[in-house]
Amino acid sequence: MQLTLWLHYLLPLAILLACIVLRWQNVPVIDQLRLTVFDLYQQIAPRAYEDVGVRIVDIDERSLATEGQWPWPRTKLSELLYRLRANGASVVGFDMVFAEPDRTSPSRVIDDWPQSTERDRIAEMAKALPDHDQLFAQFIKGTGNVVTAVQLRNGEFDALPRQVGNFSAAGEAGRTLSDFVPVLPSAARNLDIIEAAATGNALVNVSPGQDGVVRRVPLMAAIDHEQPGIGKPVYPTLSLEMLRVLQKAPKTMLVRMSGASGSTRWTNSEGIASVRVGALTIPTDRSGYMWVHFTGHQQDRYLSATDILNGSVGTDILQNKMVLLGTSAAGLLDLRSTPLDRVIPGVEVHAEMLEQMLLEHFLTRPYWAAEVEMLVLLIVGMFFILAVPRLGAVWPAVIGLAIATSAIGISWWAYSHKLVLIDPLYPIVGLAAVYLATSSLGFMRTEGERRQVRAAFANYLSPALVAQLAEHPERLKLGGETRDMTLMFCDVRGFTAISEGFKSNPQGLTRLINRLLTPLSDCILNREGTIDKYMGDCIMAFWNAPLDVENHAHNACDSALAMRHALIKLNDERKQEAEQANEPFLPLNVGIGINCGDCLVGNMGSDQRFDYSVLGDAVNLASRLEGQSKNYGVDVVLGEDVAKRIGNDFALIELDLITVKGKSEALHVFALLGDKDMAASAQFKNFADLHAAMLSAYRARNWDEAENLIAECQQTSSDFAKLGDLYDLYASRIALFKETPPPADWDGVFIATSK
Repeated sequence: MQLTLWLHYLLPLAILLACIVLRWQNVPVIDQLRLTVFDLYQQIAPRAYEDVGVRIVDIDERSLATEGQWPWPRTKLSELLYRLRANGASVVGFDMVFAEPDRTSPSRVIDDWPQSTERDRIAEMAKALPDHDQLFAQFIKGTGNVVTAVQLRNGEFDALPRQVGNFSAAGEAGRTLSDFVPVLPSAARNLDIIEAAATGNALVNVSPGQDGVVRRVPLMAAIDHEQPGIGKPVYPTLSLEMLRVLQKAPKTMLVRMSGASGSTRWTNSEGIASVRVGALTIPTDRSGYMWVHFTGHQQDRYLSATDILNGSVGTDILQNKMVLLGTSAAGLLDLRSTPLDRVIPGVEVHAEMLEQMLLEHFLTRPYWAAEVEMLVLLIVGMFFILAVPRLGAVWPAVIGLAIATSAIGISWWAYSHKLVLIDPLYPIVGLAAVYLATSSLGFMRTEGERRQVRAAFANYLSPALVAQLAEHPERLKLGGETRDMTLMFCDVRGFTAISEGFKSNPQGLTRLINRLLTPLSDCILNREGTIDKYMGDCIMAFWNAPLDVENHAHNACDSALAMRHALIKLNDERKQEAEQANEPFLPLNVGIGINCGDCLVGNMGSDQRFDYSVLGDAVNLASRLEGQSKNYGVDVVLGEDVAKRIGNDFALIELDLITVKGKSEALHVFALLGDKDMAASAQFKNFADLHAAMLSAYRARNWDEAENLIAECQQTSSDFAKLGDLYDLYASRIALFKETPPPADWDGVFIATSK
């Protein structure tokens, strides 16, 4: 009995302490629960959009279609910058890094030309022409009020970016900004000549959370490279630096940390409290992050870059505006997720921050918020532990429900009226756990009963969690989501032999790979596909993620045919170039595998680095199909599910019934030969019938009939497809089977022994 009495207090107390420790340690799942509440608040009541003169000049799809593919020549960017400032833009900030020299500069263009007397003569003339990077730097310096970008990253340290805006910290002796702000080992920086010309130089890191959603952005971050007298250099974010330039404020901004003179602090929390730039003070969290209060995507912020260049946007639109130059084009991969938008251009996050600074409208989570939440959990939890054994379960439950309701109400009021973020959910969940423990232990009488109640306690918690996850299913998708997708693998055949010809010219091999992958990638991107990754000479792509794509199997097959045409065009160009240079010509050929199925897609990787990628059995099978393309001598191999989905919209023939390596079940594989016009032609229909008859004869062991049909198929298909390797393969199999017949239970399945 005495043991039972002690359990009434010890077990709930242990649960209460565990809840406090878990909260103190910032366990990722708990953090995600809290952020989900804050996301919900923004979705219910987003910030109202007010036009305070912030504009985004967007390198959008229309700009790329009109002005040419990215990267643009720096001369075009110079013209764009000039027009912006000439039309009255007060400050221009670049959300892009110019780390490499402009390849369109006259002297660099000539570097790619074949050696000749004319080339040398033109090269001498080109020396007199201005370098595009120098010209761009002159425009940056001449127009003034231009902020360039720095991207902090992991990797080997190269050189420090130029530091213009810097910080002076007021706080406890012995503490520096780099003790609190994000610190990364290196940075992607602009060319020296461009950096030196800018009025400011700032970070464009937006730091999404573990679920890939941007909620807060660091106002400053440091590079892990000690400098004499100053320690690790700290750089401002793009919006903060643009605000400094706009105000013509001093280069040194004041950071107030805990323990600064005149500051009040009633907890032991340490860190950063605010940043002052010019006349404005911006509150931050302890790590120097600013919480972004989103309005959601607003098209009124946007101006197309091509409209600036063609002069259709005038001073009435740009006068005294702060302009951010960024991109929304999907192929340039600067897309982010926010609590309100699944996909927006990353530059819009900087625009929203800049608007909030100008409006002095700040969403904050004070340094004391976590301590208050844990204090409420501790006080009310102790009340439950002491009161439930004495008062029973009902009255503490009523009081607890009132406290929970009040916590939610106070949290909502703090957000909607004071723009303060306070988490009501975790204290409520912790108190529910403590209450359930204390009330459950009231039923314990014997050791056996105690074990039963512990099991029941687990059952009580489970329905509550299931109900929450059913209302917010994204909590189960920290790594991704399952979607029906189409996968493609494309690999260059015989690449080893080609690369051997470039042993002494690795740069030439790099140019060749880029020259190949660029048109092939365009074929995919132009048909709503997503490039997952490049693996040397291989492309992995998928459809129907992150956005829904109708008829994604059709789009993948269209892409494969377009890639084949693009490769033919590239080989023709290379052949002419080789003949002109009197060099040997090796054609480039690719094998493509396409498959459909359910896959897990999302952000895969580690806390330090992750990529949006896809996993699943359907992915592995697509890779295996690509490997089989060389065995059958065809360009494109389709899985059975793809063939079923595209029906008669493409010219297909069945290749074989095989078991690929790593799989135990046999599947029908198909070759994609052409488009709908070919499929509808009488010639193809006649050939397809002959091919199907050949397969039937082969699987029925009618070897002589199959050999006769192979000859007819080769003759019939010669006008529109090269299938000699395929029919040679079947002829060799038949010859082998004539000498060594297959077993009686042979069903026509071929077991692949290679990938």
